[in-house]
Amino acid sequence: MKNSTTQKRPTKILIMGLDNSGKTSILMSLREDTNLLSYFSLKPTKGLSIEEFKTNEQRLVCWDLGGQAQYREGYLKDFERYAKETTKIIFVIDIQDVKRYDLALQYLTNLIDILKKSEHYIELSIFLHKYDPNLRKLNGFQELNQIINKDLITKINTIIPSQFTYDIFKTTIYTVFEKILV
Repeated sequence: MKNSTTQKRPTKILIMGLDNSGKTSILMSLREDTNLLSYFSLKPTKGLSIEEFKTNEQRLVCWDLGGQAQYREGYLKDFERYAKETTKIIFVIDIQDVKRYDLALQYLTNLIDILKKSEHYIELSIFLHKYDPNLRKLNGFQELNQIINKDLITKINTIIPSQFTYDIFKTTIYTVFEKILV
């Protein structure tokens, strides 16, 4: 019989992606930080930042993995250390940074390869981030939306094997925190 004072282990989430993709702002949104000034003063995450907090009766431990190249390589080389007790990985792609889609997809491919080899079948969410409300008003939005819907999502679906559980969301911090299932 379980002791009623025994606390459930927190849910561990890795937040991964390229530098400047919005990982830390997603973490702040998960914490339900509604102070917009906090978002404007963000600095790049150097290395690893770990935060534990409670939301909706669930304790979360979020590992925000800085996205600069030197850190990404280290995470992949020592992935077992980071993956231990991980329940979910949120992989973030900045949809406004079209020139870096291939780099982001290569990082995702490398991550998936490691997950397959290590037989870690961790729940995976792909956040197509910075899908901000003002985008719809910009010239070229239809073209960008078409690239996202036809090219980017198709490539992601090709990279991730069918035995993995995953979802793809279009996300923005402007609705703290709106996720649109695709």
